[in-house]
Amino acid sequence: MNSDTQRARQRFAEVVMPQLDGGVALARWLSGNHADAEDIVQEACARAFAAIGGYAGGDARAWFLTIVRNTAYSWLARHRPHLQLRDDDPAAAEALHGAVEIPGFARQPAPDPQAALIAAADAQALHQAVAELPSVFRETLVLREFNGLDYRQIAELTAVPIGTVMSRLARARAQLLRRLGRRRP
Repeated sequence: MNSDTQRARQRFAEVVMPQLDGGVALARWLSGNHADAEDIVQEACARAFAAIGGYAGGDARAWFLTIVRNTAYSWLARHRPHLQLRDDDPAAAEALHGAVEIPGFARQPAPDPQAALIAAADAQALHQAVAELPSVFRETLVLREFNGLDYRQIAELTAVPIGTVMSRLARARAQLLRRLGRRRP
């Protein structure tokens, strides 16, 4: 193995490997299931490895999630062309996905069985409400709340102005609250 390949592998391990869980979570939200998410992240890792030499530093999480996002869209266009995840019409995008998993969300220990059932029901309600959001809102919400990116990072990643990010996030949160409110007895 030559030294360039060795350096690329080391750099990949330092930059990309710590971001894999976030990449899988984002891919799962965008694709709607774990198996597709794994395929997407595998392809994203290949792309990241090929591009690691051009990585100039900075926010590794945002860099890798950008690759995952772009890979997800191209993968879905090839494998599920009937889905248009980039559709800017939230009403049309709303019905595209079924439920997806929120990794580790309901794994918090509960003090008693009743609290565990309530926590599981709340997690499932949140999970379903997020999955039902239009894709442009779901993506922004997941990047902010589950991946911890700030507005500027999301704007760069999605190639939209910060004001659009803020608007999408506000609308996503409002729709999420409305959806969760409908589920409450």
